[in-house]
Amino acid sequence: MIRSLVSVRLLMLAAVIAIGLLAVSPPSVGQVAVGISVGFAPPEIPVYEQPICPADGYIWTPGYWAWDGDDYYWVPGTWILAPEPGFFWTPPYWGWGGSAFFFHEGYWGPVVGFYGGINYGFGYFGHGYEGGRWDGGHFFYNRAVTNVNVTVIHNVYNTRVTNITENRVSYNGGQGGINARATAEEENAARERHIAPVAAQTQHIQQARANQQLRASVNHGRPPIAATARPGEFKGGVTPATSAARYTPPAREGNANAARAAAVHPNDLPPHEHQPAPNTGNPKTDQKYQQQQEKLYAKQEQEHQKLQQQQEKEHQQQMKKNASEAQKQQMEQRHQQQTQQMEQKHAQETQHMVEHQQPHQAPPKH
Repeated sequence: MIRSLVSVRLLMLAAVIAIGLLAVSPPSVGQVAVGISVGFAPPEIPVYEQPICPADGYIWTPGYWAWDGDDYYWVPGTWILAPEPGFFWTPPYWGWGGSAFFFHEGYWGPVVGFYGGINYGFGYFGHGYEGGRWDGGHFFYNRAVTNVNVTVIHNVYNTRVTNITENRVSYNGGQGGINARATAEEENAARERHIAPVAAQTQHIQQARANQQLRASVNHGRPPIAATARPGEFKGGVTPATSAARYTPPAREGNANAARAAAVHPNDLPPHEHQPAPNTGNPKTDQKYQQQQEKLYAKQEQEHQKLQQQQEKEHQQQMKKNASEAQKQQMEQRHQQQTQQMEQKHAQETQHMVEHQQPHQAPPKH
């Protein structure tokens, strides 16, 4: 029975890998995909109210769906102090890449870049940012789309924004996705000097990832903490989603298979379930087989870490060389092929081990 299950899963994996390698195509122009990919789409963007701006100089960063290798989870929108005067936030987004949904990380820069045409609300209506502007080193807030207390913050204006699409779809391209492409200005913004998410944002993301209530499989697309007044403040000053399309994730096994097939880097792979302890009836043989299993798993883990380190080194080299978008995407495709080839090799090794450890039956007597 074990041999049959392993063989079926190996065949399924090989088929998905073959299809994936043929179907991969570059994602939309904009942020570079960071190696996180998923085989099924994220939930829609929920509707929620924006907390009041805590102080002058804070920029709104909208909430979005992230991925932790097993489930989508909601990163609440929050106010972040701009890292430099004159810098805006370009939100992250998910984009269909031909075989999976690729995650494009957000960044700070002097111009708002492409964020997939996603309507995140509160000034981020698909292109650019209508929530405020910089003037003389100070940020002026558009009260028409942002929640600002004018008794505390005086640098405000009021400009109504029209022709806002009410679409809440959270990804670009693919079936049912937003059909938007980067403008020439947004393409240029992608080449400007960038600043990665600041420490407060990173900690905010980590807290969201650790909160079970923010997982899509738990909240069904309607997170109880949709936005916070400050990063990391998940108690007090939070606002829940007021409405959202109900989301039903694929079966858990489907999640793992989709993530495994779409993995770009080794760290994207979900953990494998180890084979059950051998039970041949002979304690010495069982101990020997158990040692063989542990030795194989240790070797596979070393290969996993070695490939991850190698790919991270290549990422750093590309950044130093200021590689083009096409070169970066070619590297991502090569990394996906390397990762999936390693995964196929490990599945074959595990199958061989299971077959070797099956109880040997004597041939029937005639």
